[in-house]
This record gives sequence, structure tokens and C-alpha cells, in this order.
Amino acid sequence: MEKNNSSVVYKWVLWACMVVYIGSGYVQCSVTYDRKAILINGQRRILFSGSIHYPRSTPQMWEDLINKAKEGGVDVIETYVFWNVHEPSPGNYDFEGRYDLVRFVKTIQKAGLYAHLRIGPYVCAEWNFGGFPVWLKYVPGISFRTDNEPFKMAMKGFTEKIVNLMKSEKLYESQGGPIILSQIENEYGPMAKSLGASGHQYSTWAANMAVALDTGVPWVMCKEEDAPDPVINTCNGFYCDAFSPNKPYKPTIWTEAWSGWFTEFGGPNHERPVQDLAFAVARFIQKGGSFINYYMYHGGTNFGRSAGGPFITTSYDYDAPLDEYGLIRQPKYGHLKELHRAVKLCEKSLISTDPTITSLGNLQQAYVYTSESGDCAAFLSNYDTKSAVRVMFNNMHYNIPPWSISILPDCRNVVFNTAKVGVQTSQMEMVPANNEILSWQTYNEDLSSLDDSSTFSTVGLLEQINVTRDATDYLWYTTSVDIGSSESFLHGGELPTLIVQSTGHALHVFINGQLSGSASGTRQNRRFTFKGKVNLRAGSNKIGLLSVAVGLPNVGGHYETWNTGVLGPVALLGLDQGKRDLSWAKWTYQVGLKGEAMNLVSPNTISSVEWMQGSLIAQKQQPLTWHKAYFNAPDGDEPLALDMSSMGKGQLWVNGQSLGRYWTAYAAGDCNGCSYVGSFRPPKCQLGCGQPTQKWYHLPRSWLKPTENLLVLFEELGGDPTRIGVVKRSMTSVCADMAEYHPNFKNWQIESYGKPEEFRKPKVHLHCGPGQSISSIKFASFGTPLGTCGSFQKGTCHAPTSYAILEKKCIGKERCSVAISNSNFGHDPCPNVLKRLSVEAICAPHN
Repeated sequence: MEKNNSSVVYKWVLWACMVVYIGSGYVQCSVTYDRKAILINGQRRILFSGSIHYPRSTPQMWEDLINKAKEGGVDVIETYVFWNVHEPSPGNYDFEGRYDLVRFVKTIQKAGLYAHLRIGPYVCAEWNFGGFPVWLKYVPGISFRTDNEPFKMAMKGFTEKIVNLMKSEKLYESQGGPIILSQIENEYGPMAKSLGASGHQYSTWAANMAVALDTGVPWVMCKEEDAPDPVINTCNGFYCDAFSPNKPYKPTIWTEAWSGWFTEFGGPNHERPVQDLAFAVARFIQKGGSFINYYMYHGGTNFGRSAGGPFITTSYDYDAPLDEYGLIRQPKYGHLKELHRAVKLCEKSLISTDPTITSLGNLQQAYVYTSESGDCAAFLSNYDTKSAVRVMFNNMHYNIPPWSISILPDCRNVVFNTAKVGVQTSQMEMVPANNEILSWQTYNEDLSSLDDSSTFSTVGLLEQINVTRDATDYLWYTTSVDIGSSESFLHGGELPTLIVQSTGHALHVFINGQLSGSASGTRQNRRFTFKGKVNLRAGSNKIGLLSVAVGLPNVGGHYETWNTGVLGPVALLGLDQGKRDLSWAKWTYQVGLKGEAMNLVSPNTISSVEWMQGSLIAQKQQPLTWHKAYFNAPDGDEPLALDMSSMGKGQLWVNGQSLGRYWTAYAAGDCNGCSYVGSFRPPKCQLGCGQPTQKWYHLPRSWLKPTENLLVLFEELGGDPTRIGVVKRSMTSVCADMAEYHPNFKNWQIESYGKPEEFRKPKVHLHCGPGQSISSIKFASFGTPLGTCGSFQKGTCHAPTSYAILEKKCIGKERCSVAISNSNFGHDPCPNVLKRLSVEAICAPHN
């Protein structure tokens, strides 16, 4: 039996590997590494990877997202594994729907791409509680992310569960599957330093535990300088060209190249110019980096209560190459695609040798890779943030824009420069879908009587998550205060002041059932104090504090010690006898809302609730109100969203599925333009100041029926639901702006480089969205136009045929291309001047 089994296994291994090294006498199908790169089946590879988190989109979107990533030159799809969605209670697992990890990995495999599975299981990721299930906090004796037996036991159990699931489906590359890398822990380095010996012991344990699971593929640890062999330590950041691994025989891997930045309610949106992102990647490659993962490639949506922070928005767009809705973001997507193509042309040289570095000036360098077989690739860099430079390299002159790198796959011809964007810019807009949301009804949370069956009372203030176990964002704290009839404020004196100290995240104060005021903290400082005048009456007064969590924090250590909710002091000031401390009064607690308990969000609930018809809604913008209505699915296939700018703060469901938290919080920031040059940091390129941080909330089409879709929302503050609208995300215009000597892949290895008649003229390419064509040319100028997309202007030089040529070649077509050449536009409008072609075209649905 033993003998037969072993021969069967051997035959299976041969079949699974399908790579036989004849002459070397061995079969290899595992992924390995050396100092230069990851080796797949013995071949060193330069790999581009993109983060797509499966719970942040729908299964119906996965294949399209992954195929777009592949088309964009991505080789690997990276995802975290989210413990809290997979094990909502101890030993009970969920791998259905958006949490179907196996389906996601198999979709990657179907596309012919590799996968990097970052198991963590701490993930950070602006995800609720950093991906930890909240029940973990209540395991006796636990201390998170340190040398603590209860924590290590739980972490090992979940990691084994995921690895065994992947093995059972044969999803590791060593089994013929797509997974080539796995990650254990996450950005542990700073915490390991702060913990000292116990931190080092824990990280060593985690690495050894992972390696012992025998996946046949390498493990990595990011931001973990002392990752023990054979685990590879890797870099996360906006730039990683200064990073080198902790051993000379490990490859240089960038696990998170931040393509943008996350957004928090009340803050601006962030944009990272693609010229700077491409420059960062080229810097990493020229220094010997061989694996880059864009975090994020598609950011997606924090559906439900999955957003962390606190105060992380429901949108996790991240200014990624694919936007929140899964549409291509141009020029970011296309410029990176050209970068990937240029680097892959250099791959043979890059993986086989080390660079020769020469100075071309004070802030300019050449990195040259020359292989034994005669391949040569060069990277010419200019770190000057002010000016372009003309450098001499290999007896030829090259102009390099500021803060950029030119890539020469043959050490002669520039096929790509990181600062010269030749792809189009697409202008996306939210267009009303023109389908009505009908028959609004409302139900008010009854504040006068808490349901005794769902309440309990105790002396003093309790920590919120200990009471709710994060089953809801909401916890009521209520108490009674007796006021004597002789109090001065009842006879014309100044009203008393209520002070409430909260550990987070937001608070609504009700006095005798009336909203008296609200307050909230920030992501950086969760603690805040409510201070406001309160209108009390003689006799008994009911003080209701509705404490609201807005995503549990996702960064840091000692998760078991974090507090949320009203922990006091709570006090009344300005009474005749001075201060009255309520912190140790008798408080009554109710977990969640009545509407939650009655499951008002479900389309299948038959409840005894008296919903109020709509005519009264607009005038009665009451706090703590449930609203519901029905709508039909809009036609077409554009992605959809709900415009929630008429509402205050709350949560939103369609057909029982949660779209997430909404909050019309206005963005404070500094939105004074954005230059690609100089080191990028999130404060640098801000958008949307003075506007709501998030106005549109992604509504996946796969969640809709053709008719009678139930929309339910819970509004905390008050708003006008009749002004909520369904919108479609559509491309409204496309722009291109390109110089006549733009780097061009077609000129690669033309021996007669520099002879004008041989130089292939670059082309401007315009491409509207699916089902659209170019309906008009809003702007066209071949010459010296000025401005940017949406605000182009003619310069001193302009070919008068510009509009006519563009209209002839493009009107009525979904896509068109126009060569940038004098002959194309009749004649040279200004000899001896570098000309460019700038175009803006309007996209409209096909007639």
C-alpha cells in the first residue's frame, strides 16, 4: 500500500508541475527566490501586482476587475484575508457571497494570473477592528499581537483554516494553482520595536508557524526588518527605492505601493498624480526591485459596517487605476500599463545582472543593465524638481523632464518617460438616472419608552463594545434628573450646561425626547467632549445619550484595551448647588435601535410597525427616523449610486443589503492645486474642499431586481429623503494632450534613430465608454495650446485645420486615433517650435 501510494503521488507531482528540467535531473514546481527575484518554475520574473479586496466588491464584478488588471499589465492579484467576515463567531465560518475566497482565487486563476494571499490575519486596511473578529477581545487572558498563548492559539487556528482551505482546492502554485506568495502578520516592525523581547518572540513564532504549514511557496512579512529566514521582509510606502531586504540573498519586494490614499468623513479626497507613482515604481525597478504591488489597484466599497478608522468613508476608491465602481481611471490606468510594458521590455537585462550607475549631472543618473548575452537596458533619471535637463548618454542627447525617469530597453531609444503622459484623460460624471423613488414612508424611533425586555440598568457608565459586542453601531445611555421648581434657570436665569466626555466616536444628546445637540471625535483623536446648554423642566427629566460607533480603529496594538462610548464624566453645570455629577447615577442601557430589532431593513419582514405616509416627511425632518421607499432598476449597464447629499448621517440598505454608513460631512482641507513633482504625501493633492466628503454611495446592479427594489435608511440627524436620487456613472468627455516627439514603443530598436523621416509619429488615441461614441469635438489645437483637460485654450501657434481633422477622424466613432504630424494638419503652423496636439471630445450614448 505504501509503495503504490508513493508512486501515485510522484506521478501526480510530475503532472502538476508540468515542467521537467531535462539534463538537471530534477522536477521543480515550487516557487523559490534568490537575491534578484521570485523564481517561478526556475525562471526569475519581474512581477507587477494589484490589490483587489474581494469583500469590497461583488462576485459579479470580480472577473471584470481581474481581466482589466490583466489588460493593464498586472501579473499578480493581491488580497488580504479578512478574519472577521470569515469567522463571525468562534468556529462558525462564512465563505459565501462577497466572502467566497475560493471563488475569488479561482477567478484569478481563470484569468491566467498569479495570486498573493496576505493572510495576516491582522490586516489593518482601514477595515473594522483591523480585520480581527470582536469576539477575540473576550477570549480570557488575551493580549493582541504579542507573545501571548491565547492570541497565538486563535491566530494559528485561523491561519491553518485558510491554508488548508487553499490546499484542499489545490490553489498553491506548488499544486498547480495560482498562489505564489503568502503573507503572515502585517506591518509589525514598529510594534515589535515598542514591545521589545516579547514582540521579537511573537514575530519569530508567527514566521515559524507559517513556514511549518508547508505551502510550497515563500512567505513574506511587510515592514518587519527582523523577519527570520526563510521569510522575506518587504516594503510598504509611497516610495521604496531606499529599501533593501535584511539578507543579501532575498529579493527586493514592494508589497504596498500606495496608488492614492484613503478618505475619512470630514476630510478631503486625495489624488496621487500618475507621473509621480510611475516615477516611484521606475526608481524601485532601476535599483533592483523585482516585485511591485499597487495598493490599491481597485479599492472598492466598505459595504455594511466594514469600514474601520473610525470615520473611514464607505467609499474606498483610493484614487486607484480602477475606480470604486470598477471603471478604468484614465490617465492612471493607461500610463501604468505603458510603464509595465516598458519595464517588461527590459526584463531579460534586469533579472540577469546588476546595474552600472553613472552620474549624468548633480541630480541625474544612469542605471545601465548589460547582460552576458548582449541585452542592454538603461534608466535615465532626473531628480530635479524644478527643471528638465538635457543629458549626454552613450554619445547621444536626451531631454529628461523634472522628477522623472526615461526607460531605454535597448540603451538607445526612449520608449517611456514617467512624466510624459500620452494616454487619454477620461472625465467621469454622475448623471441622474431619471427613475423616481416612489411612495416614501417613515417610522420614528420612539424615544419616550425604551423596551424593557431589551434594556438593563446599572450604576455608572459602561464601555460600549463590551455591551454591544459590535452587533450594532448604537448604544443608548439613559438616566433621569430631578430638578427642583426653585432653580434659578426656571425663573429667567441662564440654562444649565451638560458636559459629556466620550471615548468615541459620535454622540447625540436628547433631553426629554428632543435632540439637544451632537458631537464627534476624529480618526486621530477619538475622544471628545459634548458641551451644550440643556432645556430642563421642573420635576423629572430624561437624559438620553445615543453613542454611535463609526468603525472600530484598525491601527495599533493592545486591541483588548481600546475603549468606545461614554465613560464620563457626565455632569450638569450651572444649577443652584453648582455641579451635579451624573457619572455614578443609575443608567439604563439599550443595545441598538428598535428598527434594528424589528429588522425593518429586510424586504421579507412583516412587522406591526405603523409607517407614516410621505406627504409629511419634507416638513418634518426629524432625527432618529427610518425612511423607506421603492424604485425600479434603471436601464443600461452603467454602474449606479445613490446621491445622499440631502441627508445627514446614518445607514442605508437596498433589498436588505447594507450599502454602508452615509454622512454628509463637509471636507476641510487645502485644495490649492497639485503638482506631480516632489515627494508625495497625502496633504499634497487634496480635492473636494467645502463639499461633502462623500455624496454618492455605490449601489451594485447585482443587488437589484427589475422592479420594486426596497430602499431603507436610518437617519440620525434629519434630512429630506425625497431628494435622494439614483445616478449612473458615465464618461462625459475624453481629453488627450501629447507632444510631437512623445516616446513611442514603435521606435524601439530602429537603427536609424534620430533621422526624422524614420521616426514614427506618435498618435493621440481617444476612446469613449461602452455604448458611447464621440458626438462632438469641444476643443482641438495642433500647435502650442495651453491648459489642462476641461480648460484647454489656444496658444500663439494653432493649425486652423485642427477642428476639421479631429471631427473627420473621430465624430460618430467609439474610438479614434490621430497622428501628430505636420502633414496630417496641412502644413507646419510654426516651424522650429515643439508642437503638441490637445483635444477634448464629448462622449454620448449611441443614437
